[in-house]
Amino acid sequence: MKRFEGLDLYGIEALLSTEERMIRDTVRDFVDQEVLPVIELHHREGSFPAQLVPRMAALGLFGSTLTGYGCAGINSVAYGLAMAELERGDSGVRSFSSVQGSLVMYSIYAFGSEEQKKRWLPAMARGEAIGCFGLTEPDFGSNPAGMRTRAVRDGDSYVLNGAKMWITNGHIADVALVWARTEEGIGGFLVEKKAPGFSSREIQGKFSFRASFTSELSFEDCRIPASSRLPDARGLQAPLTSLNHARYSIAWGSIGAALACFHAALDYSKERVQFDRPIAGFQLIQEKLVRMASEITKAQLLAYHLGRLKDQGRLHHVQVSLAKMNNVDIALDTARMAREILGANGISDEYPVIRHMCNLESVKTYEGTHQIHTLIIGQHLTGISAFQ
Repeated sequence: MKRFEGLDLYGIEALLSTEERMIRDTVRDFVDQEVLPVIELHHREGSFPAQLVPRMAALGLFGSTLTGYGCAGINSVAYGLAMAELERGDSGVRSFSSVQGSLVMYSIYAFGSEEQKKRWLPAMARGEAIGCFGLTEPDFGSNPAGMRTRAVRDGDSYVLNGAKMWITNGHIADVALVWARTEEGIGGFLVEKKAPGFSSREIQGKFSFRASFTSELSFEDCRIPASSRLPDARGLQAPLTSLNHARYSIAWGSIGAALACFHAALDYSKERVQFDRPIAGFQLIQEKLVRMASEITKAQLLAYHLGRLKDQGRLHHVQVSLAKMNNVDIALDTARMAREILGANGISDEYPVIRHMCNLESVKTYEGTHQIHTLIIGQHLTGISAFQ
């Protein structure tokens, strides 16, 4: 397999530091050598490649931007580049890293007690403990404020009742970070997998994110110690802040999926001969390739500048919404154009295009749908909320 070389029409490579390039290239090699050779089999079987977790941990891919507690402490641009490479392998692999680091570990880091941080963050950074993030419910996705899961204080315990849906890693997680309504408002709780009254099941029948475990969580009089509550997570703003970090990783990751589809189509068009010439020489094919490269380049510039803003502490959630919305949208369009170029071969998993196309249908929906992010930006522009 030849080494992946990416796409850099606007000289972004020259803007990267030596460390940023090194981190990207290390993850790029990992994807080429260890993810791509196994991902199609896992996609077919509907299983997550768990054997990759120790290697991902060794590469510092869990809680990458956090400092201390065994975390790598890299900057946001380097992290974004790493996420793009992981999603070039598969959205499920990138999602595993994002959920572990940007959702669960970040939430503990930002809102947890020192005891909670010391207990969970080093183990999660080493990949020895797996976390999941329980916010979405069966009846409440885009409106998390409507959540029905409740946590009631009872002496030195909390008792949880409710359900969470579409939770990545839910049934394999050692700890679930569960958001629930309390008398004081929404709070976050660390629920260990052996907690009485806590159960989980894998969601079957998926045609997207097949190389990722997705679960439903149930809580029936689930009793946990009061010390399991994140002390500084007060109100809905806490989980939304964590989601902002995860959406940042998606803005980068979707570029990786788009690049995988673009290069598959480009290589195929040079090799596929029709009417005595490679189809890459036909105007309609070139138009598609140019559109794909153009949109990917714009997405790269958007993500790069977003990363620099994040590292400067100047990031605004509307900017993240715009990048997530735009970059996933162009990635899905790229996958569809690549499928057209490959013709009938585009639906075969001999090529990565159809797998990425199906995965991106989910990426466009989760952690804020395309429409919800559109309305977030619309509210920012007009000063008028369209949600209610």
